[in-house]
Amino acid sequence: MAERTTTTMNAALAGTIDIGGDLPVNRFGFGAMRLTGDGIWGEPADREECKRVLRRALELGINFIDTADSYGPEVSERLIAETLYPYPEELVIATKGGLMRPGPGQWTPDGRPEHLRAACEGSLKRLRVEQIDVYQFHRPDPNVPLEESIGALVELKAEGKIRHIGLSNVTVDQVERAQKLTPIVSVQNRYSAFDRTSEPVLEFCSLEELAFLPWRPVEGGGVAGAAGVIAEIARRNLATPTQVALAWLLAHSPVMLPIPGTSKVAHLEENLGAVALELAPAELAEIDKVAPEPTR
Repeated sequence: MAERTTTTMNAALAGTIDIGGDLPVNRFGFGAMRLTGDGIWGEPADREECKRVLRRALELGINFIDTADSYGPEVSERLIAETLYPYPEELVIATKGGLMRPGPGQWTPDGRPEHLRAACEGSLKRLRVEQIDVYQFHRPDPNVPLEESIGALVELKAEGKIRHIGLSNVTVDQVERAQKLTPIVSVQNRYSAFDRTSEPVLEFCSLEELAFLPWRPVEGGGVAGAAGVIAEIARRNLATPTQVALAWLLAHSPVMLPIPGTSKVAHLEENLGAVALELAPAELAEIDKVAPEPTR
C-alpha cells in the first residue's frame, strides 16, 4: 500500500468551520481521550509519545482539540496543558463535564448543577485558562432535568468562565430544549460510516449550522481491518480504510468536524492523510448505501 501521508500534509486542506461565529478552526480536529491509560483510566503507557502527538498535531495544522475532565479522569486535560501551554492564539480547546468515573471503563452521568460547576472550575485550573472556549455537557443525566443542567452552564457562561456551550450524546429534542435557554454551538454524538444512528441530529445541525463532532469516527480503530466497500475503495485510492472512512465524513456534511484520537504520532499522521483524499462521487455513494460492520 502506498504511503499517502507526508510532511506537507496539513489540516487546513479539510477547509474550515466557524464555531459559534468567532472560533474558526480547520475542519479536522484531534480527540484527546486516548492520551490516557487502559479503560481511559490513569496515565498513558508512554507519556512522552503522547506529548509528541499533541505537538505534532499543532505542527500539522490541527487547531481544535477535544477533551473532557473524565478522560483519565483529569489526565488528558493536565497533559494538554503541560505540553502546549501557553497555547497558540489559533488553538481552540473544547472540554466536557457531566460524567463521573467510578473505575476503568466505567462512566456515570452526573448532571447536577453543583457537579457541573465544580467540573468546570476543575477544567479551568487543569487547562490553565480563565475561560473555556467550548464547554460541552457530556451526557444528559436521567435523574436531573436537562434544563437544570444547562442552566448551570448558562450561569458559568454569564460569569465569563465559558465562551460557548456545546452538547454531547443528545437527541434533536434535547438540542432544541437547550436552545431555548442558550445558544448551542456544537453537538458531539457517536457517528461513523458504520453507525449512523445520529443522522437526524446531524441533519438538524446542518440546518442550524452547528458544528457536529462525531466521536468514535473510525470505530476505535476497527475500521482499519474493515472488509467490503471501504476496503475496496481504499485499495483503489492507495489509501487506508481509516483514511477512506474519515474522508467520507468530511464529504458527508459541511458541519462535520472529525476528531479522531490516538496516542501514536504515526497513527495521527495516517489519520490526517484523509484531508487530501478526494473520493469520487460514485465512491461516496457506495459508502452512503452500504455500511458493513468493521472487522475486529
